[in-house]
Amino acid sequence: MQDKSTPYEGLGNQLILRDRLAADRTILSNERTFLAYIRTALTLFIAGLSFVHFEILGSSIIDGTICAIFVVLSIATFLVGLVRYKRMQVRTREIKREELKQLKKGTS
Repeated sequence: MQDKSTPYEGLGNQLILRDRLAADRTILSNERTFLAYIRTALTLFIAGLSFVHFEILGSSIIDGTICAIFVVLSIATFLVGLVRYKRMQVRTREIKREELKQLKKGTS
């Protein structure tokens, strides 16, 4: 495995509360972004269903096609958000794991 440098490399026990809070803010912002993706996906889904339910354009074929496009876009939006959330979650866990390893080395 390659050694990845972290922003905390060489600091040892000098991490302060501000640094730890910054990591927590990163985690929370990742969750907030994921919730925004979910909100957008639900909005697209509901917009698509409204085309079929209210027959906005008058033609059931066109309304059905637009509904299908919106539903596919909503699913794609959700999946993109999920993938980005999981990637960032893995990255933050790796950084925290490296940070803990460095802290343990500094106290030994």
